[in-house]
Amino acid sequence: MKKLFITLLIPFLLGCNSNKESVTSGSNKTSIQDSDMKLIIDNKELNVTWEDNASVKELKELSKDKITINMHKYSTFEQVGPLGHTITSHDVEMTTSPGDIVLYSSNQIVVFFGTNTWGYTKLGHINLNQSELNDLLNKESVTLVFTI
Repeated sequence: MKKLFITLLIPFLLGCNSNKESVTSGSNKTSIQDSDMKLIIDNKELNVTWEDNASVKELKELSKDKITINMHKYSTFEQVGPLGHTITSHDVEMTTSPGDIVLYSSNQIVVFFGTNTWGYTKLGHINLNQSELNDLLNKESVTLVFTI
């Protein structure tokens, strides 16, 4: 009798558990796809074309809790700051363009107002001209915010 009860109970429990997981993961995917991640630098919301990759998807998920990064100027062509999290990266050597947003070392955000060649994971591109990018980024520090 005990064996029969366990035999009948296991499929029931497995069925309930798998339904719950698929509903949860399905709703998370929908909420991410239906939301646009915003990039704000020094209180200015920017128009960004985001890449379609795992890094951006993870960043969008983290952005639900709003991420604020204190960036600092590095050399004469970029702003760099710690993400505060490690996310998936698929670094490839590339030459960046002004406006590119990249992930460096899986945990640093870099925003370019010049160019550089290095191994990065591209996240997106800010749709501003060179003059606007210089005005926004060519200073000692900026505050960057990712939010949904």
